[in-house]
Amino acid sequence: MPLPVTPRCARHVRCVRDSGDVIAVSLFDSPTVILHIARTISTSVRSTGWCVALAGFLFVSAAALGQLEAQGPPQTQGQMQPGGQIQPGPDVAQALATSAVGEPAVLSYNNRPIITLRAVVLSRQPEERAARASLYLKDLVRGGTLGPVSTRPLMGAMVVSVAGRDVVAIAPLDIDPLAGETLEGKAAQASANLQQALDEAAELKNPRRMLVSGAMALLATVLLMLLLWLLRRAHQALSVWLPSGAERKLQQLSAGDAQLVRATHAPQFLRFLVTITFAGLTFFFVYSWLTFVLQRFPYTRPWGESLREFLLERLSWLGLRIAGAFPDLFTVFLIVLVIRFVQRLSRAVFTGVEDGRLSVPYVYPETAQPTRRLFTAALWLLGIALAYPYLPGSDSDAFKGVSVFVGLVLSLGSSGIVNQMMSGLTITYSRAVRQGDFVKIGNVEGTVTHLGPLSTKVKTPRGEEVTIPNAVVMSDVTTNYTRFADTDGVYVSTSVTIGYDTPWRQVHALLLLAAERTSGVRSKPKPVVRQTALQDFYVHYTLLVSLEQPHTRALVLDALHANILDAFNEFGVQITSPNYEADPESRKIVPPEQWYASPAKAPSTSERG
Repeated sequence: MPLPVTPRCARHVRCVRDSGDVIAVSLFDSPTVILHIARTISTSVRSTGWCVALAGFLFVSAAALGQLEAQGPPQTQGQMQPGGQIQPGPDVAQALATSAVGEPAVLSYNNRPIITLRAVVLSRQPEERAARASLYLKDLVRGGTLGPVSTRPLMGAMVVSVAGRDVVAIAPLDIDPLAGETLEGKAAQASANLQQALDEAAELKNPRRMLVSGAMALLATVLLMLLLWLLRRAHQALSVWLPSGAERKLQQLSAGDAQLVRATHAPQFLRFLVTITFAGLTFFFVYSWLTFVLQRFPYTRPWGESLREFLLERLSWLGLRIAGAFPDLFTVFLIVLVIRFVQRLSRAVFTGVEDGRLSVPYVYPETAQPTRRLFTAALWLLGIALAYPYLPGSDSDAFKGVSVFVGLVLSLGSSGIVNQMMSGLTITYSRAVRQGDFVKIGNVEGTVTHLGPLSTKVKTPRGEEVTIPNAVVMSDVTTNYTRFADTDGVYVSTSVTIGYDTPWRQVHALLLLAAERTSGVRSKPKPVVRQTALQDFYVHYTLLVSLEQPHTRALVLDALHANILDAFNEFGVQITSPNYEADPESRKIVPPEQWYASPAKAPSTSERG
């Protein structure tokens, strides 16, 4: 049967309490306890007739008592006194000495955090300690105990009590030294938080205060609706009035130039600015309303305080970060100024090379522009590398993650891009083609409109734009019709085949006459006719002409072919390519008297000599 602990022996039991639970019991401190237990057992077993057993027990107990008296009284140990307070003793010291750090747990009551527990005391995790303390608080409040809250030291720890009843013990390991916490400070903060939570628990039981809080929340909601309606009306009015006024003012300043007004984008910018401003005001009003309403009710008051503190902390943090970043931002500003100065200086130098006013070794007019772009890109990359350590947040994990992601993307997809870029650099610095040249790349003929790092764009005479990857340009044969057009001239050829019975001098004269009649054909260098082949049945004649504008090649050839047809028809010469089927009745030869048939002219005697 259970041993009854009477008031006579209760004072001899050593206990250590935490949150109302006995966690350690010490030895008895006096032989009187043994005698009391013996008498209790004797009374309990008298009805059973075990007198002999009882006598033997008393004999053994008397011997034990003599030994205990000889040893003297034990040391004083931790004792639970009436009123539920923990008294100091070796058991408390042992519990603190054997404590360890566990997973932090927050002791909360009535939705308000009281304290964060971290120590494991006698195998009890912080979460279990917090749960037991929370249950004990609920029992106290249910019994009408709402304060006062006090703290006291206990052998290196701090105990938080409510109306003299111990609720939670704060061990040294519950403190976070890295956060600047102290045992006394944390106990005081826990006491204040617990008192506020108990006051809010009392407020929850007050119907009058709850009705007043509900009425204030309803009034704040009506006021918010009114403010949002006014903001909406003001936003609609200003979104029309400000851009319209700015547009009228710009029209007056620009003398009614509508295109200039549209190019400034001032009305759109003002409309965007108004929208952003009213969005910020709306967010501020809604945030303030939510904070106010949550603070009206005891259970949601911690949430409202958290919202308010979060906003204030974020604003103060942002302000401090901006203020602290001013020296670094000034350094970044200086780096940008230097880079901008060097960039403008390099642009002036490369523009002078491109215009022919300056001469820089290894930089040619046709490569000056791409070289300037490469130099500018390298300059800004250097500036970014210099300014990166001074950017706010450059040492954060977000920046590092973005850098790793960009590097991974470039490493995975750069093979094709690098090939195209290297081909573009080769095309540029080999000076094979340049923008504005009339070229033939593979089967594509046209004017180069864009020479980029990845591709080359060509506009054909039919108005088509063909994009050719730079690697393809490097692998195909490129014919440039513009490179020597202004100096030696670039010839364009066309061919006809005429029978052997037509004087070749006459054919020469007819082809030159057609070239003379064609506009767009240069007189110098002069057109040239060549007999490029003597076929079985006809002679192959080729006319070479130099064009004034190479990009008009197709139009000039069209006009030249028309003039060739007119000239041959005018002088009765057939443009045919006969084939042999039978021997003709007479030989197909040209007699000497017809060698200079019109329009050919016989050379003078001096020219013959």
